Amino acid sequence: MSAIFRFFIVVVSLVFMAFPAFSQTPVTGGILTVCQPAEPPGLDPTSNTAAAIDRVVYANIYEGLVKVDSKGGFVPGLANGWEVSADGKTYTFLLRKGVFFHNGEPFDAKVAQWNLKRATNPESGNPHPEYFNGIDTIKIKNVHTLVIRLKTVDALFIAHLAEGDAVMLPMKGYENAKSNPIGTGPFKFVKWARGDRVEMVRFDAYWNPILPYLDKVIFRFISDPAAQIAALKAGDIDVIGYIAAPESAMMLEKDKRFKVYAGTTTGEVIMSTNNQAPPFDNKLVRQAIAHAINRQDVVMLVMFGYGTPIGSHWSPATPYYKDLTGRFPYDPEKAGALLKEAGYPDGFKATIKLPAIYSYSKRAGEVIADMLSKVGIDLTIEIVEWGQWIDRIFNKKEYQLTMIGHVEAWDIGIYAKPDYYFQYDSQDFRDAYAKALQAPSEMEKEKWFGRCQEIIAEDAVNGFLFSAPSLPVMTVKVMGWWENYPTVALDCSEVWLKQ
Repeated sequence: MSAIFRFFIVVVSLVFMAFPAFSQTPVTGGILTVCQPAEPPGLDPTSNTAAAIDRVVYANIYEGLVKVDSKGGFVPGLANGWEVSADGKTYTFLLRKGVFFHNGEPFDAKVAQWNLKRATNPESGNPHPEYFNGIDTIKIKNVHTLVIRLKTVDALFIAHLAEGDAVMLPMKGYENAKSNPIGTGPFKFVKWARGDRVEMVRFDAYWNPILPYLDKVIFRFISDPAAQIAALKAGDIDVIGYIAAPESAMMLEKDKRFKVYAGTTTGEVIMSTNNQAPPFDNKLVRQAIAHAINRQDVVMLVMFGYGTPIGSHWSPATPYYKDLTGRFPYDPEKAGALLKEAGYPDGFKATIKLPAIYSYSKRAGEVIADMLSKVGIDLTIEIVEWGQWIDRIFNKKEYQLTMIGHVEAWDIGIYAKPDYYFQYDSQDFRDAYAKALQAPSEMEKEKWFGRCQEIIAEDAVNGFLFSAPSLPVMTVKVMGWWENYPTVALDCSEVWLKQ
């Protein structure tokens, strides 16, 4: 298929995106209140990796050149489409005309160039500079045409442009993006009541005159699962973006006032392991733990059956997935033998630090502590507040074990960063990942992304547990909500309220 034809397909898809198909005619107006458990540390996704940021602002306030749709496809965002050169290194983006930021600043090729150059600057603080390090030049062909030349082929370049890290900020006012976000999205920021909510309203000058349908969206932050359910039943909120307590999903499915989706996500729930903290710097110890964990039981006991066991850091919902759950089958005797070989015949004591904000993390920690106790590993459970988790565990790496979900798509590249909080250092992995990124064909991509999965599975870098399910619950009047979460977003741009 020629590059020009591919470009034509992308542009044509704009027509369908501008006129979304619904079984019922969408109704304009109304206020939607969405609950999510974690309050974001800021509102600028280009400065922080926290998924809570993207869930609030991605596709609602901020947009990038490329967008992820509800099926996980890469579709036009602020670019009508793009053309790729024959050598796979040059991308020509045709930008939309008549696009404005919420402060009135026009969006054009100059602004797009500035944003991407800023992302390539190490001092900008972008949490994923590796997404942009492969850019060689960014040139303006004309006011609405941007040409990006890569140093080498990057199989994930378009995927990375569809991340929150690549959204477009205005050249004036970007300094205050963490507390006063200004984007081009269908909703514009109104206020952030710390500890409670973020409010946004319809942007009347949005480039797509059909969207959004809603007048206002409120994101409320309620960490306690019981309080979330109570707020839903009381009518204080319309949607819980993700049911943290899956047993509640089973209960709410029986209530005719609500509907529950059981979709897929790109998230992986793992027992994160500090690979430089003894005794977890010993691969035999990590492999012993892998044999001591019954993943299927974890899914049943923690998620009430919602979720899919995984054997590496890759979701079954993502292309090139390789099923490695059989590499370390549940085998307590084998686990004990490996511990003995590692020099711990009587086991050892360790601490697992669990973020208080996520109930699934606490439940999984308790379940796994019980499993590991059967092979002589005595885990002390420490509950830490979210802010402390970010500071002590993610930033300072002061931990042995923890439990968290990694929800970014295509994020296996974090294992190529020795200074990431896992502190995993493998040249074999870095070599395989580099080959995956430069793969010239789908067959080669599958080969090398599969090899990446194999390496970290064999090294038992983390306790790979399960792919997180999508479990949103909402009142029956909410229409157009995504059933699956192919990206980190609670996209309200096409949501409407049935009268």
